[in-house]
Amino acid sequence: MSALMVGFDLDMTLIDSRPGIAAAYRALTARTGVPVDAELAVSRLGPPLRTELAHWFPAEQVEEAVTLYRELYPTYAITPSVPMPGAREAVDAVHAQGGRVMVVTSKIGRLARLHLDHLGLAVDELAGDLFAEQKATSLREHGAALYVGDHVADMVAAGAAGIPGVGVATGPCPADDLRAAGAQVVLDDLTGFPAALDRIIGLALEQ
Repeated sequence: MSALMVGFDLDMTLIDSRPGIAAAYRALTARTGVPVDAELAVSRLGPPLRTELAHWFPAEQVEEAVTLYRELYPTYAITPSVPMPGAREAVDAVHAQGGRVMVVTSKIGRLARLHLDHLGLAVDELAGDLFAEQKATSLREHGAALYVGDHVADMVAAGAAGIPGVGVATGPCPADDLRAAGAQVVLDDLTGFPAALDRIIGLALEQ
């Protein structure tokens, strides 16, 4: 029997990247002169970077802004970001079951890896630059048994992959919205994940 593989989203699921991302947006504003409301932007993390930048930059400038933001990101966004409550324990709980952990995120992989390495989160696989249904391909490819995320699009990803979605109400989406999007379990945060893991694995085995 193959080892249990559990997928996690990154921003606002495993890490609180709001302070760092806000700093990167402020740096982007300083470099371009285009005002980005950093606090508003980080209040709705989840969708791809281009989606957010399209709110602030003319369409013909979005790709240039994406490139510049990603150049600024390692300097401004990594150090201020911190693990979400229970993140380390959740990853450890999967490994204690003999399982493996993968992160599937809309953030591009090299920037996601910087966060994981800086925080010492022991992740076995990483797939980046994927959102909503796009995440399902990677989840299926790696044999994920369930997917944990804070956004309704993460529950869509789990559904598209044919696996249980576990919602954590730590991001922009309330618990009721996560349930409506298909979450089979909703936790207040990851501190409840280790105690619920056996029950969640049971759901995955029923699929």
